[in-house]
This record gives sequence, C-alpha cells and structure tokens, in this order.
Amino acid sequence: MAVYVYSITSKDHPMRLDDVHGVGEPSSPLRTVTNGSLCAVVSDAPEDLRARRRDVLAHQEVQERLMVEGAVLPLQFGMTAESDEAVRAALEDRADEFRERLRSLEGAKEYNLKVSWEEGALLRRILLESEEARELNAATRGGNGTPQMSLALGELVAREAEVRQQALATGIVEALRPYARDETPSPPGGRDFLNISFLVAADEEEMFQATGTRLANQLGEECEVRLRGPLPPYSFV
Repeated sequence: MAVYVYSITSKDHPMRLDDVHGVGEPSSPLRTVTNGSLCAVVSDAPEDLRARRRDVLAHQEVQERLMVEGAVLPLQFGMTAESDEAVRAALEDRADEFRERLRSLEGAKEYNLKVSWEEGALLRRILLESEEARELNAATRGGNGTPQMSLALGELVAREAEVRQQALATGIVEALRPYARDETPSPPGGRDFLNISFLVAADEEEMFQATGTRLANQLGEECEVRLRGPLPPYSFV
C-alpha cells in the first residue's frame, strides 16, 4: 500500500501524536519511519486521496502539533511514497540535506504577510501627488479629453501605482527583516502587492509581531495588512 508522508523530524522529537488522526476516511493511524537520526511521520495513503477539507486539516494538524515541540520539515499536502522502505531510502539518500534544514529551522516558525492597497485610496494619493495625473483626470472628467488622453491617464496611474507599491513593500520588509532569520517572497495574488514569508526565531517573535502591528496602524485604513502565524515553515523546507 502507498504511504502518505506528512513531515520529517529528528528521531529525538517527542512525537506527541497519540490523539492526532491522519488523512483518509476512516482516518489512518500515524506511525514513524526512521533512518539514523531522522524520522518521517507517515500513515497509509487512502486510495482516493484528494484535497478534501478534512484531509487538509488533518495534514495541517500533524504539522502544528509537531512544531510546538521541535523543528519539523512540513511536506506539502499529497506527498506519497511507494512504501516505508522507499521513505527510509529517501531519508538515507538526503540525510545531510534534511539534517541541515532541521538545524536551520530549530526554534523558529513561519509568519506570512500579505498587504493590499485600497484602489480608491491609492488613486486619490496619486492624483494628490502627481500634477500630470490631476491634469489628465480633470480633462477626461470634464469632457474635453480625447481617447488618447484617457489611455495616457490609465498608463500613468498604473505606473505610479507600481512605484508606490514597490516602495511601500520595500519599506515594510526592511522594517521586519531585523527580527527574521530568513525570508521568502511569493508572487502576490488578487489585490495584494506584497506576499512574503518570514522565518522568525522564538526570541524575536514578540518584536516581530509588535512591528507588524505598528506598521498596520501606521498604514491605516488605506492598506490591509494580513499577518498570519506562527505557521509550520512550509516556505523554508
């Protein structure tokens, strides 16, 4: 039977998972596969594995329980292997890599930050600060503009928005960077202009969170700041 792989830890991890259930319906009991100093948390893989809500939550609960008491390499949902022997072979083949990653994650957790700028507020700021944008906007709204002027206004607003968003993103990251061990940017989605994950050590969490709160207060209602964490360090595996 195929094996579902949740995460990799040190063999010395406490592994307090007695009341945690694996994926599948009915849920599969969790077990461990070890090789040397490494350990993989696994269960039997259901034949019809899909990203059902209950299975995604079960996968996440394993990661969250493990990260409370030690470093963990959380694997993405849906990772399977042919057998326990295949898992054990992977632990042996990549032992140095896995041990190094566990060392780098020791005592740290992930925080994800996403920021968006309310479109109306951003447009008002551009019109306030750009004389060219104000003139083009006045012409088009007053009925004296041409199609070319409308196009020019749209392109100008897009450029100005990108400049301001990039500058703000840089400032936010620089303010949080001193309290993070590592960072991993991701492509923003939707209205977001910033999507970045930070690896934060336990002794820096308070300052990191306080700085995030201060930034959100400074930005006010114009920007939506969404800081999630602590999370299993998926972005740093």
